[in-house]
Parts: sequence; C-alpha cells; structure tokens
Amino acid sequence: MRGVYLPGGRRVDLREVPDPEPGPGEVVLAVRASTICGSDLRAIYREHLGEGPEAYQDVIGGHEPCGQVLAVGSEVERVRVGDRVVVHHISGCGQCDECRRGYQVSCTSPRRQAYGWQRDGGHAEQLLARERDLLPLPDSLTFLDGACVACGFATAYEALCRVALVGGEQVLVTGLGPVGLAAGMLASAMGSPWVVGTDPSPERRALARELGAVDVAVESDEELGDLLGDGAEVSVECSGAGAAQLTALRHTRRHGRCALVGEGGTLTVDVSAVLIHRQLAVHGSWVAPTWRMSELLERLARWDLHPERVVTHRFPLAEAAQAYETADAGVGGKVGIVVE
Repeated sequence: MRGVYLPGGRRVDLREVPDPEPGPGEVVLAVRASTICGSDLRAIYREHLGEGPEAYQDVIGGHEPCGQVLAVGSEVERVRVGDRVVVHHISGCGQCDECRRGYQVSCTSPRRQAYGWQRDGGHAEQLLARERDLLPLPDSLTFLDGACVACGFATAYEALCRVALVGGEQVLVTGLGPVGLAAGMLASAMGSPWVVGTDPSPERRALARELGAVDVAVESDEELGDLLGDGAEVSVECSGAGAAQLTALRHTRRHGRCALVGEGGTLTVDVSAVLIHRQLAVHGSWVAPTWRMSELLERLARWDLHPERVVTHRFPLAEAAQAYETADAGVGGKVGIVVE
C-alpha cells in the first residue's frame, strides 16, 4: 500500500509499504478520508518539534482518519468487518485515571501513542488501529464528516461543553481556521443566536460568513466593542496567537467564560483588570475524550450538520504534497485527503 511520511522542511514522501496485519485487539481499516490538522503543519510538516514520547517518530502521517473495517484480529469484540468508524487519534495506555475517563490525550504512560505521530496514521490506503480507539460513524454522516470530527470538530465541541454554553448566549470566536469554523457552526447548533468571529485573513472571514459559521466576521479588535458591547457570554480562542488570546479575554462579558483552544502563543495579560475584577472563568481545553466524541457524532446526525462543509479542498492520496501546500497557505478551510 501507499503511505505519506513527513520528513520536515515542508517535504512530503509517498512511500510503498507493506499492508498491515491485525494483532490481538487490533483492526485494519480501509481509509476513506483523512484531513490535515494545523498541528500537523506546525509541528511536523514545517519542522519536527517535541522530545521523547511526544516527538514525531517517522511514521505515516495523519491523525484525523475515518474509514471502514477491512479485517479484525483476535480478541476484537465490538466491531465487525464492514463497520464505518472514526479513529480517536490518541491511543493511551488504557489503565491510568486519564484513560479511564476517556482523556487519552492526557495519558502520561510511555505506551501513549498518537496516530500520525508515534504510530502510523491515516494518510494511507490502510490503517492499523486498536479497537478501543474506534467510534461508530452514523449512517447519515460521510467519511469526510467523520475525519473532520476525529480531531477538529470534537476539539471545538469539547471547548463549548467545557464553558457550558447554553441557548441564548452570545459567542465570540477568535481565529476562523478550521477549528474556529467548527466552533461557530456548533455554537449555532447548540442554541447561540449570535456568533461573532474575528480573523486577520479576509479570505477566512468571507468563508466563515459563507458557511454560516458566524453571523458577523471582523478584522480588528476595535470593531468588536461596537458589536458585542460589554462582551460575549462565551468566547472560544482558536488561533493560538497571543494577541487573539487577549482579544478573547477582553471581549468576554463580566462573569463570562472563555475557552483557550489554539495551541501556542505567549499571552501577557493584566490579571487584575482583565480576569479578577471581571471575574472570568478561563478554561484550557485540549482534545475531546472518547465519550464526548461519540456524543458529538450522535448529535451531528440528529442536527443534520455535516462537518465536511468546512472542507474547501480535496486531494487524492497521490497529491498529498499539494494538499499540504494548500493547507499550509492558510487561506481556505479544511483540506482533506480522500482515498478511493
């Protein structure tokens, strides 16, 4: 089969590798869709970051896979050949407190592996996965929908749940890349009547409005004051830029809640004036646990909301290099690799 490797320096290698064979508790998937995440670009495609167990281990890339079960190993009890599944992209030890709560991303065991980082990921024709990392894909959702949920949409949903968004509340989204688009679309589905977004890119602002992810999208911090007045009850920061993180905090209403989702950035804030005196609740929100991702898949089917709407570019596996170039340009929405 063919698989995509990311050696750094904005290079993409398409290699021929042996087909995987399932061991105990493992399954082989026929990958149908695998999308590209901003963390793939930041930490692997451009340059390799991380040390020890967190480092990229020269495996097949792609941590947002979705596909169909081709073969099952021994001790597999829940899935069957032909099942449509989403892969939760972190495979933890399964024994620690974090794993038992579904938060494999917080597993500190040396056995923790991320698909596309420490074990082969979804940019390939087939994928070897652990059964416990698989979630059923509802029939009404497409494989590309599932790939978008595998990280981006689930991450946005976790953030909105962490801040306990309720119907009728205004939401501010800073950073209108794929995760920001997801946050806006989900906030509307969860009952927010007014979603405001901000991003320096005119292309991304236009796309957010076109998709209905936001009601209004603006460029500058100054414009938000006129739109939000005292601020939004809930803000979700998706850019990972220090200036945008401060914007999200400054335009959260008194007693409001802010979720910081975007990776990276250095934030300098007047703690008294911005946080304490305005009595904000600030949540660091990473990746959704397995149970939350499963909940989201069920709700997307109920809402008839298709995450693949944020995918603006689709490429076959043979054009993975062009797919990464497009994603790295940062002017569109999600980029997907579709495997026929």
